[in-house]
Amino acid sequence: MFTFKQFSVQQDKTAMKVGTDGVLLGAWTPIDHNPNSILDIGTGTGLIALMLSQRSSAEQIDALEIDESAYEQATDNFENSNWSDCLFCYHAGLDEFIEEPEDEYDLIVCNPPFYTEDYKTENEQRDLARFSDAMPFEELIEAADLLLSESGIFSVIIPYKEEEKFVTLANEFELYPIKITRVKGTPTSETKRSLLAFSRNKQVDFSIDELVIETARHNYTKEYINLTKDFYLKM
Repeated sequence: MFTFKQFSVQQDKTAMKVGTDGVLLGAWTPIDHNPNSILDIGTGTGLIALMLSQRSSAEQIDALEIDESAYEQATDNFENSNWSDCLFCYHAGLDEFIEEPEDEYDLIVCNPPFYTEDYKTENEQRDLARFSDAMPFEELIEAADLLLSESGIFSVIIPYKEEEKFVTLANEFELYPIKITRVKGTPTSETKRSLLAFSRNKQVDFSIDELVIETARHNYTKEYINLTKDFYLKM
């Protein structure tokens, strides 16, 4: 179990555990527009949906998970949280979910699988969570365009090397960046991740900044502490 300040996450049934990427996305995603409905695509343990439950006053927070074990785990984590009345998990793939969309969402978040290397492991469940062929970027962006409300925000975390490609694809669906944060492990390490937020409104000037996680092992930067202190017990 992974215990946060206001909720706990059981993760014994899922291949992908609570990690920095999910925590970053859950803490960083813009909610200034006060979303009333949220969709977490590929929820895994339910971590990001739970973080957004804590941060927002949304009345409807839906999650989507194709893996049966992860779906069961997320459902349990939702039921054991303070926000069980507004959290719901669908056991379905994204392609199936968008066949008959019932709702639009004010906020859509996704920590997508993004290992594009050609190899696979013996663990099919872990491969599903980690390889981008399980959820191609094109499919994800197309779904966001279909499901996002007019004033909604679409937020993801991806490898930095994929940033330009992702932004170009999003532009094709008339989804435009409003905020980009590039993430480095330490001041001297290479940029590993990009946090991206999109809306339907094209902005000439949008925020681009950098987040460094730690200056030395377990010596976290002020910026990272400020971002995650409402969640991590020891921040």
